[in-house]
Amino acid sequence: LDGAVVSRCIRGSSILIMDQPGVSGRPKLGPAYSDSLHSAPVEPGAASRNGALSIFMHPLGTALGTAPSKLPNGREGRPDIREARGHALPRHDHSPSSDCRLICDDHEDHRHFHHDLRLHTADHPGVRGNPGPFGLLCFGMTTVMLMFITTGWAEPVFLPTVIAYAAFYGGLGQFVAGILELIKGSTFAGTAFSSYGCFWMGWFLFEYLALINPGPAAHTGKTLWSGLWGILTMLFFVVTLRKNVSLQVVFSSLFVTFFLLAGGVHNAHVNTAAGYVGFACGASAIYAAFAQLYKDELGFELPGVKPVRFI
Repeated sequence: LDGAVVSRCIRGSSILIMDQPGVSGRPKLGPAYSDSLHSAPVEPGAASRNGALSIFMHPLGTALGTAPSKLPNGREGRPDIREARGHALPRHDHSPSSDCRLICDDHEDHRHFHHDLRLHTADHPGVRGNPGPFGLLCFGMTTVMLMFITTGWAEPVFLPTVIAYAAFYGGLGQFVAGILELIKGSTFAGTAFSSYGCFWMGWFLFEYLALINPGPAAHTGKTLWSGLWGILTMLFFVVTLRKNVSLQVVFSSLFVTFFLLAGGVHNAHVNTAAGYVGFACGASAIYAAFAQLYKDELGFELPGVKPVRFI
């Protein structure tokens, strides 16, 4: 490098920023970064032959240069950006006029080395994609398949197919989507997807055991079970009043479906009505999934995905 390289330690984040030669302007840091920056000069020649900056920071923020030293992971040599996680930056052969800045972790009182060289952007999420459409499809598709039987459109012998999909698509798939949402930081979506994923896995096991070991029907228990899930869904619906209309349709129709299923244990006509409402619920979940997918991938909004705030 030609001249000094500014190395700045910022509490709580790690990012390597390399400006291309001839590009003016300073990089924009996210609002989460502190303005308390510590600078230290770096000797010329800090750029390695592979184009990556090969320096590491002293706990007090001083660059120790580029001589081979023992790294925090115990190996001898220079840190290699290609070995870092994220691979957010491409390899470049930087000329001496390139301006490289290393922003490193600032641990408490600068007393410890950072144990892993990581590349992050200011808004780098733990989950790169949006698991929402997948979770909604897992729920919607499985619900629609079950309602084929409840409405009487499909023969009862179709039930084993629904049970199989409930285990893996509606159950396991939706549960995974919920965990990814929690990692991403979405509490509501993670809680809802995980809950209904567990619901479908429990329903799968219940129906499977009923098929291999038939016994007397628990009418009162099934009524209470459906009503309990209806109450839970109604409480979830309150949160959607600050989400969007498509999710409000999904959750409102779902808690109506659960209450109708509770009554349908004792009346066949009510059970059939539950099938129609449940089919509409599943179809609305499929619509919400593709509305999010089209917004993320194609950049246009379908009706019902615009954020609202009713409470």
